[in-house]
Amino acid sequence: MPVSPSQSGPDVNLWSTADHSKDYLKRADSIPHRREGEATLLEFLPEHIDRFLDLGSGGGRLLALVKEARPKAEAVAVDFSAAMLEVLRGAYRGDAKTSIVEHDLSTPLPQLGKFDAVVSSFAIHHVSHERKRTLYAEIFERINPGGMFLNLEHVASATPRLHEGFLAQLDLTPETEDPSNKLLDLELQLQWLREIGFSDVDCHWKWRELALLAGARPESAT
Repeated sequence: MPVSPSQSGPDVNLWSTADHSKDYLKRADSIPHRREGEATLLEFLPEHIDRFLDLGSGGGRLLALVKEARPKAEAVAVDFSAAMLEVLRGAYRGDAKTSIVEHDLSTPLPQLGKFDAVVSSFAIHHVSHERKRTLYAEIFERINPGGMFLNLEHVASATPRLHEGFLAQLDLTPETEDPSNKLLDLELQLQWLREIGFSDVDCHWKWRELALLAGARPESAT
């Protein structure tokens, strides 16, 4: 399995701190090629969505894109950072079609009902590898038959040299990268999705360590 320096060391998650969250919001638009990944994610949304779930919604960037693409859909946005929740609640106060839920993805998802799509953007790599797999299984159970899981994610490079090359594109080094990152091999995560029961599992877009993992819940059991 590919290993990056950010996979070692203690289980750190700085996203509960306001400064860390606010710093990310300032530079979110500058992540290279991000818009390409987001555009590809939107291509694979189901044509009809009554409800969708955005996991690790952050400042609501992906939430807004999906709402624009499917304006009739109800949305549930989940995050645990107080700073991010403040931004979300401010942006969607009075929006009857959008619910904001405070929840830490490192713990089992609450009972939020069923969804035609579950989306996420650069969030799930902050939980442990064991939790990634159980979270994927929980997501599967919450998707309606024919619905989609679309995860724009930060994955591990195949070698430390490639990892350092990716960091250089973001003006970072192994010493200055986010210690909250728990990066995991793309292929292993795709394998997990298939084992859980997702169909049409694939990586639809990738640039270095940024990738779009996707899978559908089959219309009926095989």
